[in-house]
Amino acid sequence: MRVTVIGAGSWGSAIARLLGTKDINVKLWARSPELVATINETHSNPNYLSGVALPPSVVATNELALALADTEAVVLATPSAAVREMAHTLASQELISSDTPLVILSKGIEYSTGLTLREVYADELGSVDRIAVLSGPNHAEEVARDILSATVIAATDELIASFFQDLFVAPHFRVYTSPDVLGVQLCGAAKNIIAIAAGAAFGLGFGDNTAAMLMTRGLAEISRLVEAVGGLPQTCMGLAGMGDLIVTCTSPHSRNRSFGVALASGISITEYERTAHMVVEGAFACRSMPQLARKYEVEMPIADQVHDVVWEGRPIEDMITSLMVRPSKPEFY
Repeated sequence: MRVTVIGAGSWGSAIARLLGTKDINVKLWARSPELVATINETHSNPNYLSGVALPPSVVATNELALALADTEAVVLATPSAAVREMAHTLASQELISSDTPLVILSKGIEYSTGLTLREVYADELGSVDRIAVLSGPNHAEEVARDILSATVIAATDELIASFFQDLFVAPHFRVYTSPDVLGVQLCGAAKNIIAIAAGAAFGLGFGDNTAAMLMTRGLAEISRLVEAVGGLPQTCMGLAGMGDLIVTCTSPHSRNRSFGVALASGISITEYERTAHMVVEGAFACRSMPQLARKYEVEMPIADQVHDVVWEGRPIEDMITSLMVRPSKPEFY
């Protein structure tokens, strides 16, 4: 079988490795010719996934047409901010057939339109049923080392969901399916915002109680939004919701949590991404998520506070204070 992975960051490389260990021929597209040469010469990606060997069946290229030639499935692993550009390129150059299954690994909401990333691809490609999304507590560093993990594939077409379930399942990687494409995507985008808040709380010297408070109330925010836009509330209790929220708020692998810690010491999003060489998806999600919440008249106070700190320069100490002095109310309403 021939599969294309577009995006050679840590997650794209980890998924390429997983597929390669199943004797699938993987073309891994990377923008950088230097990175392509390194991957093909050393069978590793030291830039984003150091210490992990890639199987010989994973071959990198920076030529998109070559990567997609005769492919039977496409795995999209670009940063969320680059999704529109990639979708437009695929459509305008007619690089894939109209029935090729696609699965999106990226997590976010397009800032300019408020569209989910699946909607962005559908907007450019003119097709939606063949597009699935993958989400869950899946840090690339652990998946790439065969540490037991699970994920969820969401698609409106059961055959597409089953196709990708079979494609990705492995002894160390359990795959579930879901029809709730919208809920899975919103959970995947919103949990990154909560992880920034949790990291900031740790950076300010608060403890586990504070992190648990932010995670739990963050999950309440996410659940309200998912239900308001038509998703399934139970999705928020699953792998894409609570599962991904826990790992993103607590793991040292989490760039969103790590950015929150750095934010507490006065480091800006620009400075952090320049030194970490990674995109902080939660920083961009907190620009678009409050807009979506206002559209559906949903309260998301944590997301609002993170936005104001990251993008408006509000003192970070004010974030916790503002959340704690909000009017008291029942836990569930």
